[in-house]
Amino acid sequence: MTAPRSPLPLLVIYTGGTLGMLETPQGLEPGGDIERRLYRALDGLPPTRRASLPSFEILAFPDPIDSSAATPRDWQRLAAEIAARYRDYAGIVVLHGTDTLAWTASSLAYQLQGLDRPVVVTGAMRPLEAEGSDALANVELALRFAATPALQEVAIAFAGRLLRGVRSRKWHTRVPLAFESPNYPPLGEWVGDDPVLYPGRGLERQQRGAPRFELPDYAPLARGGVARLVLWPGIDADQVAAWLAAPSLRGALLEIWGGGNLPQDPALLGALAEASGAGKLLAAISQCPVGDITLGHYAAGQGLAGAGVLAGDAMTPEAALTKLVHLLAQPLDDAERRRRFLTPLVGER
Repeated sequence: MTAPRSPLPLLVIYTGGTLGMLETPQGLEPGGDIERRLYRALDGLPPTRRASLPSFEILAFPDPIDSSAATPRDWQRLAAEIAARYRDYAGIVVLHGTDTLAWTASSLAYQLQGLDRPVVVTGAMRPLEAEGSDALANVELALRFAATPALQEVAIAFAGRLLRGVRSRKWHTRVPLAFESPNYPPLGEWVGDDPVLYPGRGLERQQRGAPRFELPDYAPLARGGVARLVLWPGIDADQVAAWLAAPSLRGALLEIWGGGNLPQDPALLGALAEASGAGKLLAAISQCPVGDITLGHYAAGQGLAGAGVLAGDAMTPEAALTKLVHLLAQPLDDAERRRRFLTPLVGER
């Protein structure tokens, strides 16, 4: 059974990515003319499925990109477009490249807090016109979930499943089932001919009231404002200190071992404490994709909390880093930034 159509259409925003790419002598590159191409692909659906699709309009960015080129400025631009237009549409679908799709979805969640309708991000592992492409199935899935009023958050629709955007990661470089939500169950999936939301997993109860969008200027942080530092055996304290001392750096995400470990090196902890004392916002998550961290559970990790490093629990790298960017872009004092990082804002922790 399909849901009744909303009197408002959906808005489909095309930003680029593999879904819309075309073959060139240099290889696949972002292509244009997406409206004609998308309608042509959808017309290939069985007639009853095509007829039951929600109506939609298309906004194509004039400069579609490979998502590997995306920066925080692109996250800001996309959120601003959605914020300016969302009241005219029942839901939003974003067509995006898969490489940084989870980063964009996470950032959108922080910028568009309090959503009262769906924002569904999708893409494809193969271009729309390629043989065996997953693009049409993902677009149809996204359209149907974006027309579901009970969904009131930023989500990723991919390979028959709906995942919380701020809990998702790209998991595979080749196969259609390319995204996973390692520490939170799916929000829904395609069952038979219908999109089904699982009860009790969404944000709709937490986000009652008027949308409280936060749309700060990310430009000052777009190039090197927040670093991602992944520890490795033999890492040297001087290397960490040099990265953290960069004048443009305002925050850093540390990816440490297991449940919260790092080398018991006083010089390394001293470098972290010095950066934290200088007002740089530091947070830590585990390099393990599944599970959380507890700073101080092991003796090797006790110094992190003392150095001012915040625990990211089971957050994904995408969710943690985009949250640091979002908080540092706002005129908050250090104590408030730290409080908000430790507070679940959009179901990210």
